[in-house]
Amino acid sequence: MDGKNNTDLSEFILMGLTDSEDNQLALFSLFLLIYLITLLGNAGMVLLIHLDLQLHTPMYFFLSHLSFLDLNYSTVVTPKTLENLVTSPTYISFGGCLTQMYFFISLGSAECFFLSSMAFDRYAAICNPLQYPVIMSRTLCCTLITVSYVIGFSEAFVIVLYISTLHFCKSNVIHHFFCDTTPILILSCTDAHNNEIMIFFLAGFTLLVSLITVSVSYMFILITILKMKSTSGKRKAFSTCASHLLGVTIFYGTMIFTYLKPSKSYSLGKDQIASVFYTIVIPMLNPLIYSLRNKEVKQALIRVTQKRDSARNLRC
Repeated sequence: MDGKNNTDLSEFILMGLTDSEDNQLALFSLFLLIYLITLLGNAGMVLLIHLDLQLHTPMYFFLSHLSFLDLNYSTVVTPKTLENLVTSPTYISFGGCLTQMYFFISLGSAECFFLSSMAFDRYAAICNPLQYPVIMSRTLCCTLITVSYVIGFSEAFVIVLYISTLHFCKSNVIHHFFCDTTPILILSCTDAHNNEIMIFFLAGFTLLVSLITVSVSYMFILITILKMKSTSGKRKAFSTCASHLLGVTIFYGTMIFTYLKPSKSYSLGKDQIASVFYTIVIPMLNPLIYSLRNKEVKQALIRVTQKRDSARNLRC
């Protein structure tokens, strides 16, 4: 179908990451390992937070939802990427492509607001510790999560709706490993300038609003930490925020590099590398970042394990 005039495409071809069979095998093994770690790490984090009552706090409430989101975010892209590395090129239906794009955009957008909610939570905990339980009430936490999902899914609906109205008569070959907006817009034989502006505006709104929230929260956190007289207090505050700040930096850095630019500046190699980071690698890193550096998570894992062993002994 490549090169034919066709305004009613029934399917696209995903070209994937590489044509080399040796590289495909190496990447398949690597991505499969990353995906299994992602599933185990994020599902384990959700289960651990659910089982341990001491982790039923606003901070871990947000973290459990972030893990649940990352689990789904990775699943939207990684299985199809693995298939592509085994059976390259991979065919995907027009509807399947739009569905993948919808969930990819909605979950990615929701994650931006999740991260900003987590930054606000850290601001409330460090800058207003006495009022923290009142500020971060159960109602507010649930509202922040709900609003994040509503904005994410609404934004994705608008973008996918606009893209579904485009005509594709140049080619049906997507030079990418999943259905992202920029590679799809490049294939359109319709003037997609207005679509580009709309996507740029929505992506910019999501990234900038959430990034400003994160930046302002951490600016006040830094000021508060520098005012602390206790060295141990400073160390504990820095330790609490360091993992979240690392995750935020990696996520926002790759997203801004990829989406806050026109489609004409799309670079196949650089953009694919950035896409691998925020679709496959970061969902794996988040549970590792938030658990390996966190004593509370380690202690909770010990408690849950001991409870399980105790229950098993009682049954015996």
